[in-house]
Amino acid sequence: MTGHGQGAAANDLAQVTVEIRTVNNRFLKLNVYSELNAQFQSELESQIKASINRGSVSVRVNALLQKRQQEYALNKDAINAYWLQLSEIAGGSQSVGIESVMGLPGVVDDAAREDRSEIIWPLVKIAAAEALKHLGEMRSQEGDAMLTDVLANCQTIEAQLTSIQSIAPRMVDAYVKKMTDRINSMLEKFEVTFGASDIIKEVGVFAERCDISEEVVRLGNHIDQFNKIADLPQSNGKKLEFIVQEMLRETNTIGSKSNDSDIANHVVEIKTAIERIREMVQNVE
Repeated sequence: MTGHGQGAAANDLAQVTVEIRTVNNRFLKLNVYSELNAQFQSELESQIKASINRGSVSVRVNALLQKRQQEYALNKDAINAYWLQLSEIAGGSQSVGIESVMGLPGVVDDAAREDRSEIIWPLVKIAAAEALKHLGEMRSQEGDAMLTDVLANCQTIEAQLTSIQSIAPRMVDAYVKKMTDRINSMLEKFEVTFGASDIIKEVGVFAERCDISEEVVRLGNHIDQFNKIADLPQSNGKKLEFIVQEMLRETNTIGSKSNDSDIANHVVEIKTAIERIREMVQNVE
């Protein structure tokens, strides 16, 4: 689910801002850009994962130390070497920014990096928590709008299903009429004799083959289950996604067993609504 959140924190030693952006993704893909050492980077990632389960997440940490804290060692030889190589690769098509070099190995003295991480980490935690809070509020608003759309599509499915239930009984009647007309035609043309038991048996086989009552009931149950889970306070994106798959399975079976053009049209409408729901629930936490 898409969203954006930003947080800031400061003390006498440093100022820190954390910006978090998310876009839709079925899985969790986390990218963190920071000056933190491996330990604090891992802790920040754990903090993010505790709040976000799905989506492509980009986290950017910006830190500014106070003047008396900014005396850390830079390897000028390493910076120049990186700069020349990157400029050569870019070939003048784009400029090479200092931020492209600062995160590369050997540019900042390891001891200085450790000291810097120790200074900014407490502020990063606070700023990240604030950013996650704002992100959650934005994603919650989008989720409310999405829920309204999803439930509207569920109502569409229920309406189409009601129409199918009213149409289904006529399939057998239509088949009986079709068989009767065909038999009468053959009797007139070839003087063939058919027994009543043969007709009843054939109609029974057809009625069993095109019976969709179980699929209709199961699809209705899936919709009820979907609505109940969607109404829960916690997110259940993966569970909803599974129910949608089952809804589509039952709908496909109804379409394959039915021998009626009106039912086929309703099936198309149901599958269209299910596809809309599927696209949305893939992005739910």
